[in-house]
Amino acid sequence: MEKVVVIGVGMMGPGIAAVSALAGDRTILVHSDPDRALGAVARANEHIDQLANGGLAGPEAATRAKSLVESEVELESAVRGADLIVEAVTENLRVKQRLFARLDELADPSAIITSNTSGLRITEIAKRMKHPERAATTHFWFPAHLVPLVEVVMGNYTSADTSETLRRVLNGWGKSPVIVKRDLPGQLANRILQAIIREAVSIVDSGLASADDVDTAIKAGMAIRLPVWGPLEHIDAVGLDLALSVQRDVLPGLNNKPGPSGYLESLCANGDLGAKTGKGFYDWSLKSMPKLAACRDTFIMETVRLLKSMRERGECP
Repeated sequence: MEKVVVIGVGMMGPGIAAVSALAGDRTILVHSDPDRALGAVARANEHIDQLANGGLAGPEAATRAKSLVESEVELESAVRGADLIVEAVTENLRVKQRLFARLDELADPSAIITSNTSGLRITEIAKRMKHPERAATTHFWFPAHLVPLVEVVMGNYTSADTSETLRRVLNGWGKSPVIVKRDLPGQLANRILQAIIREAVSIVDSGLASADDVDTAIKAGMAIRLPVWGPLEHIDAVGLDLALSVQRDVLPGLNNKPGPSGYLESLCANGDLGAKTGKGFYDWSLKSMPKLAACRDTFIMETVRLLKSMRERGECP
C-alpha cells in the first residue's frame, strides 16, 4: 500500500492511521474541518509515541511514521491515487451508503474501500456502489493501534481477491486479521463477546454473584489464558466427550433469551449509563476509568510484546 486514506477522525481513525503509517504507508486522515483533521494527525502521532514507548515500535520507525501521516479536507483530492480507503465515520447506514457511493466514483478502479463498522452490514453499506466486489468491512477493535484483531467481513459481493489482499495488508501492519465469510450482525468476535455479556449480566441480575466478582472471574480465569489458549483449543485439549458432558449439564441453565436483558434496560431507563453518568454496574465515584483504561493499554502492550517474543523463539504458535 503506497497510499492509505482514513476517513473519520473520532475514536478509531487516528489509531488506524497510526498502524498504517508504522507499516510505511503514506496515510491521509480526512475531515472537512481542517482543525479536526489536524487534531487527528496529532492523536495519531500520540498513538505512535505510545507504541514506541511501549517497545512495540522502534524510534526510527516512529519518527518515519509521523512523517507519513497527513491531513486533508477535500475528499476528492484525498482519495486520488489511494490503494486502500478505510471509512471510520459515524455508525449511520445512510451516511455510510452515500459516502461509499461517492468513493466508488472518485477512487481509482483498483482501490479497495472498507468500513470500520462494528454493527452494520457491509452488504447494505455498499448497496449503492457500482463495484461492491471491492468493498469489505475491516473492523478494528478498540484501541485500534493496540489490539491486534481486525475482522475482515465479506459482503454478499466482496471478491475473494479483496479479502485476501486485505489479509496480506493487515498482516503487514502487524495485525491479526480473520476472514468472516458471511455478513451477519455482530460479525465474529462481537457475537462471542455478546454471549459472554448476556450471561454476565444475567448472573448479576439473578444474584449469583456481584458485578465485581463476575469481572474478576473472567479476568483472572478464562481471559488470562485466552491470548494463547482459545476456547476450541481448550475443548480439544480436555476432550470433546468431556466438553459435550459439560454442555449437557450447564447449557440448559444459561440465559438464552433472544432480546436484551431487562436488568440492563432498567439501568438505562434510570439514567445509569456507566462511567459517563457516574454509575452503571459500578459506582464510578469509587473507581477511575482513566486509570482502568491506562491499565488496559499497558497490559495489551505487554502481552503483545511477550507474544511476539515467544513466537520469535518458537515457544508459541
